[in-house]
Amino acid sequence: MADKKSVAHKGTIIEITEGNIKVEIINKSMCAACHAKGFCSAGDTKEKVVDVAYINNGEYALGDVVEVVMKRSMGFKAVWISYVIPLAILMIFLLTLQGIGFNELYAGLASALAVAVYYLVIYLFRDKIADKFVFTIAKNNI
Repeated sequence: MADKKSVAHKGTIIEITEGNIKVEIINKSMCAACHAKGFCSAGDTKEKVVDVAYINNGEYALGDVVEVVMKRSMGFKAVWISYVIPLAILMIFLLTLQGIGFNELYAGLASALAVAVYYLVIYLFRDKIADKFVFTIAKNNI
């Protein structure tokens, strides 16, 4: 179902409520399917639950295997919000404060505080940000 402009993951429907479907996605590392994974700490499996806004018309049922699809551009936006912008804030504050003569310790603490404030703002506006990240689902044709 996914094309070059989207990313899809297989998942299982675990809950259906009015206007929302919860899909459990299991992310496996490359060696998670290995028969020796029980003896190796490198093989990890992570379960994630994704909420998909959906008007239930009876098309999906609990336990159905579906594909959760997201536009690739939304993934890049998430990387910018989560990693690139905070790194830029940290570096700008750190270099600027050191450039004007602050002690390294205080410049580092102030920079970390600036990043913490950024993440607090992201947390406070999480609902508005979440509205921009839209997932869709499609039945998996196995």
